[in-house]
Amino acid sequence: STTALTARVPELEFVDLPFLFASNDEARAAYDGALGRYMTDAVERQTNFRLLGFFENGFRHLSNRHREVRRPEDLAGMSIRTLGSDMHNRTFELLGMEPHSMRLDEAKIAIANNAVDAQENPFANTMTYGIHKAHRFHTLSNHFYLSRGVYANPQKFDAWPADIREAVVAAIPGAVAHQRDLAVAEEDIARAEIEKVGGVVHELTPAEHDAFAAAVAPIYEEARARFGDAMFKLIGR
Repeated sequence: STTALTARVPELEFVDLPFLFASNDEARAAYDGALGRYMTDAVERQTNFRLLGFFENGFRHLSNRHREVRRPEDLAGMSIRTLGSDMHNRTFELLGMEPHSMRLDEAKIAIANNAVDAQENPFANTMTYGIHKAHRFHTLSNHFYLSRGVYANPQKFDAWPADIREAVVAAIPGAVAHQRDLAVAEEDIARAEIEKVGGVVHELTPAEHDAFAAAVAPIYEEARARFGDAMFKLIGR
């Protein structure tokens, strides 16, 4: 995911802000528009990657082994596995949690052994990694929207014949649209499987959602101080 590149491309941490997008459509429009172009330029300037488009990792949701989560206060004191993004860790600190950055292989063991209380992922990942068998409580929180870049090695890419380069570039929009459709369908399948094995899925009400957004609001001023207003303006904020 783009989060994995934040140490090399700090601008990518902007899209790790919590509750930045209200819907898939809003997030996709940003990634396919001015914000996506800004991030593409930042990636290509600071890495040896050609960024061709953005697949959807999707909205992430909380799961835990202790209790149903409806309010930020319900998370207080819980430990949570994170991806390692400073923005993610700060978000969970504001929610009263103890973030622990781990690789996936480490996280699966820690969750199975109850060494951490909570984790966050799209439902599809939660199911695929078997976390739904260890965590009964799931909150449809939509707290982060993540993407996966479609990358090429620029030296190899530029060495291809022009017709091949043009064909690859032309294929990307259709591939992105198809992958995003599959991602949405997979989320529905995964949620059904989570509930099938006894998982409890709570969908935040608008008021509950607003309480979570308010709890992490200080991170936005911190982000403006760090990044300025440029990226915010690209999404009309």
